[in-house]
Amino acid sequence: MRGRDIKRYGYNWANLWLINTHNGVNGKYPPIDINDYPAIKQHLDLYWDKISKRDDKGVTPYNLRNCAYLDDFFKPKIMYPNMTKFLPFYLDAKGFYQNDKSFMITGEKLAFLTAFLNSSLFKYCFIDNFPELQGGTRELRKIFFDKIPVYQPDEETEKIFVQLVNDIQENYTLEQAIRIDDEIFKLYELTEEERKQIGFIEIS
Repeated sequence: MRGRDIKRYGYNWANLWLINTHNGVNGKYPPIDINDYPAIKQHLDLYWDKISKRDDKGVTPYNLRNCAYLDDFFKPKIMYPNMTKFLPFYLDAKGFYQNDKSFMITGEKLAFLTAFLNSSLFKYCFIDNFPELQGGTRELRKIFFDKIPVYQPDEETEKIFVQLVNDIQENYTLEQAIRIDDEIFKLYELTEEERKQIGFIEIS
């Protein structure tokens, strides 16, 4: 998944695939044995002069170097682009890999956090936390997220947002997005006047 593929509560997958000849993970997974994939080995052998001289190779020139966070790709994670005119966040439970044009967040209460990050409240209050670059693009780096206070939901609240986020990611509608905004507004105890001032901010 590339940064440009990530949308608000969804994605436009470009049918791109990554061959991950990984080097194993801390005894959890053994390194990929290239001999189990003769067609890929045959292809890579065309570039033997290059891959055999790599400084970042794994146990063999065919293997990628160790990746400390390889496991994180298989966990539920929030995906978002590193630079965008929009503020789109997608909760991935399909194990997508990402390129260097996007980031991910793992941890707990991810459904609520996805809803919060996609909400009008977040965009209204915190869009200026992210530096604006040429052409109106904003840089969504971790150091800027670290400064943002986030409501800490309990388990029951998270269950509500799990259902809401699952529903909207399966079939996005404006009505669902507004309902999620309303749930966020309730948690932050916004007045009717504050809700009207924020409105619904439709940037995907």
